[in-house]
Amino acid sequence: MTSTPTAGARPDDVRRHNRAALLRRLHVDGPSTRASLATTLGLNRSTIKALVDGLAEDGVVEERVPAQRSGAGRPSLLVLPQPQAAVVLAIDIRVDRAAMALVGIGGQILGRDSWRLRAGNREPVEVFTRIVDYFAPLVAEQHVAPVAIGLSVPGVVRHTDGFVHEAPNLHWTDVPFGGWLSHSLKLPVHVGNDAELGALAEHLRGAARNAEDVVYISADVGVGGGVISNGVSMRGAGGHHIGEVGHMVVRPRGRRCYCGSYGCWETEVGERALCRALGLDEESPMGTIVAELRTVTAGGDEALARLDEFAEWLALGLGNVVNLLCPQLVVLGDLFTALPPVLVERVEQVVRERSLVSRAVGGTRVVTSSLGSDAKLLGAAELAFETVLADW
Repeated sequence: MTSTPTAGARPDDVRRHNRAALLRRLHVDGPSTRASLATTLGLNRSTIKALVDGLAEDGVVEERVPAQRSGAGRPSLLVLPQPQAAVVLAIDIRVDRAAMALVGIGGQILGRDSWRLRAGNREPVEVFTRIVDYFAPLVAEQHVAPVAIGLSVPGVVRHTDGFVHEAPNLHWTDVPFGGWLSHSLKLPVHVGNDAELGALAEHLRGAARNAEDVVYISADVGVGGGVISNGVSMRGAGGHHIGEVGHMVVRPRGRRCYCGSYGCWETEVGERALCRALGLDEESPMGTIVAELRTVTAGGDEALARLDEFAEWLALGLGNVVNLLCPQLVVLGDLFTALPPVLVERVEQVVRERSLVSRAVGGTRVVTSSLGSDAKLLGAAELAFETVLADW
């Protein structure tokens, strides 16, 4: 949604607001004509012309004739954002791997790097050192200068300064990771919970682009959730992430969870639970799990029956989440994207049947991520762009 400047604002403030709104629209929605921008932003054509001309002079946008033309007469020019005009560094830290990418306006990934994290090199200082070491070569290769950093971490983080209170699967506690990066790389750093950023990316660029109320549920080593409510990321007290759905107790006498409780949803639908359902060792790498899921998908109903109990627990937890948050759409990310499509359909049907709220809103849809493993990386980029574009 586009905000409206306060009545009585100075002309320079109004111009700056409109410029940021136009650039934000191009960043999220892609190329657009001046006429379409005028309609979308509620501005007259002369204002749009002045804004586009100014951004073009600064090298932030350019105008081109559309590749495909329809009808007679002079075609409307498309206004396109120039990816390298503003670039951010996006970082996604996971339990077993880390990735970083340079992302330009419009969400284009200009260059990337990634590496495995093992027990000996996932300590905070080790991860921080690797990021700093890889930063300069990545920037030099792409010939760009990033203006901000967005960081995704699987844990409880403080948005104001990037302080990681706890990332249990990484065994991190009270780590000022955002401060470290900002001090070393001399750039503003914005840190978010990984599932929260996955939700943001799916809402802006993925399976949830047309939904205003979304829940994103991802399964890696742990299970996390992010919430988009009325088009905005939902956060709790102090700006902290609110989606620790993996620690919702669904089986009180179930397996012990690392959080100290028993029967958390994570113990029934997380990576290790999926390994057990597939008859694999609980420490199997993700590639092995995905390959086995493909075998199940190709094996028909008999093979799919191996996942019946897993699907029941997945549907149970999703039903609770839907009753609580009333989303239009649930997006399943990370390892869940490899689940057999027919299983996802069955889970969706069970959620609709059991959830009073889902029936009331006409049936909550359950889909898999369209961004795959890049969701959290792109979400980290969008977190950084929020400030970059607002201050343009």
